[in-house]
Amino acid sequence: MPRREPPRQPPPVQRLRLSYSKLGVARFASHRDFSRAFERALRRAGIPMAYSSGFSPHPRISYANSAPTSAASYAEYADIAVLEVLDPDQVRDDLNAALPTGFRVLRVVEGHRPALADVLQASDWVIDLGAVDRQDLESAIRALIAAESVEVSRATRKGERVFDARPAVRSAQVDEEGHVRVRVTHGTPLVRPDDVLAALRRLRPGLGGEHPGLFTRLRQGPLRSDGSIGDPLDVPDATADGGTRTTRAE
Repeated sequence: MPRREPPRQPPPVQRLRLSYSKLGVARFASHRDFSRAFERALRRAGIPMAYSSGFSPHPRISYANSAPTSAASYAEYADIAVLEVLDPDQVRDDLNAALPTGFRVLRVVEGHRPALADVLQASDWVIDLGAVDRQDLESAIRALIAAESVEVSRATRKGERVFDARPAVRSAQVDEEGHVRVRVTHGTPLVRPDDVLAALRRLRPGLGGEHPGLFTRLRQGPLRSDGSIGDPLDVPDATADGGTRTTRAE
């Protein structure tokens, strides 16, 4: 007897891209924790989600380059597809009323923009090591910038991975508060702020003592020709009105 095909889901009517923050106690939530909370918030907010076809339909949500567990972030992104034309500002407000403490949707825009994986090219991070000598920090940063290669290791599900963290570091400096500000480009493997800290400590053993480091992402997005980082929600929608348009949500 032939296997019965699953019913096909209706196609999306609108695609939305949103930015959200992950602060306070939410920094200790994993990406899986957030994705579950986000799907619950979508249901509570009554967002008419589009679903994939197949025997196990799931809501059409796309994420890219989520901040690691224990890191705070002002610049997380997701794409969703819905079955009705919705007001982006209303979607933002409805989701914020349904999301748990620590997560907040900042902006929502509509349109068919390039995939998040293609526009999230670099991130700015702050690394806080607590009460650490400024001269030690600056010395470690000078050593990192001057180095051609700094190998670090990271534990993964497949075992320990060793890689060079130096090529991803675009710039680094100590700010007025005595924190390290670093810009990293996104490549393979993806260099995270804890990898940058590991590189600094390899060059200057004992830097910051036993402090584990507090990491906060300030922004991420396309890397502009002048070296600055753009906003993924302001990337032009090439399909709008047959031309190029940038859609903003105030």
